[in-house]
Amino acid sequence: MRHERPGVYSAYDASAVVSAGAAPKSIGVAARAAGGTVGEAVMLTSYAAGVRAFGEDTEAGMCTILKLLFQNGASTVTAVRVADEGTLADYEAAFAVLEGQEAQVVVCDSADVSVQQALRAAVENASVCRRERIAVVGGNGETAAELVSHAAELNSERMVLVGPDMLDGAGQTLSGVFAAAAVAGVIAAGTDPAVPLNGAELRGLGGLAATYSDNEIDLLVRGGVTPLECVAGVTAPVRGITTRTTTGGAADATWRELTTILIVDDIVPAVRDALRSKFARTKNTARNRGAIRSQVIVELEKKVAAEIIDSYGEVTAAADPDDPTVCLVEFSFAVAHGLNQIYLTVHITV
Repeated sequence: MRHERPGVYSAYDASAVVSAGAAPKSIGVAARAAGGTVGEAVMLTSYAAGVRAFGEDTEAGMCTILKLLFQNGASTVTAVRVADEGTLADYEAAFAVLEGQEAQVVVCDSADVSVQQALRAAVENASVCRRERIAVVGGNGETAAELVSHAAELNSERMVLVGPDMLDGAGQTLSGVFAAAAVAGVIAAGTDPAVPLNGAELRGLGGLAATYSDNEIDLLVRGGVTPLECVAGVTAPVRGITTRTTTGGAADATWRELTTILIVDDIVPAVRDALRSKFARTKNTARNRGAIRSQVIVELEKKVAAEIIDSYGEVTAAADPDDPTVCLVEFSFAVAHGLNQIYLTVHITV
């Protein structure tokens, strides 16, 4: 109501959802929605903007994912509506749109393995094209053993499979893809890729649909699944794991820890961007190759100082013998490892 008396008047409202976090990584979402244009990429910085763009969910979908992302620290989300039929082709079309967007973490609302395999292909293709990213996905009503089989069908260091299913605030069971959205928000909000995901609080979850025993957690971690647990009302990942468990059919734990691929995706673009900005127009001479080598060392020293990598090996910069306009730069580094366990040995004197 407006009055005629001179003065200063005020009004206020409240929202349970933070408009945006300060996540350094952007997120891509492909999901079905109540409204919006199918196949159009929409950049969002708040849950309220997502509701305006896609409408309120009549059942869990796009806006449910957006809410979980922003609650867990997301700052920028690029969302693409999938056609209501939700066929494999519909999702592939949405993933193709996201490939051209800045999105270091990608999620979708489908628990179907074939859709997630298509997402894997899209993520790997984008990473090859210098748009490094990972995808976080979930199952739907799967047991621990079924999740392990699910992970084996994805088998990629760029795919993270989360389990079990989650509960919403009303105690209703939602697919694990929504728990995956919460995990994706936490990953995107991380500022240090070497810090493990273990114990990071997931907001917006009312609980979990299953409680894993220690034996089941062992099975999940060794099988390429990121298990979640709820302790004292706080839901958190037990350990951040990728689905990459085999190479050429042989067991391979090289890429098991999520931090490994996150560190790689931090180091390589940092070196690449530094060289691009400083050597955009230059000659391929011995002097400039020396400068390139020095710049790479500078970037690696920064990562050592930040404890993102433990060390690095010899850095070389040489002209390509087959193409004199190409400079070949080679280096190696050792990733810093997260602390997963501490063993105590106690000697008691009586």
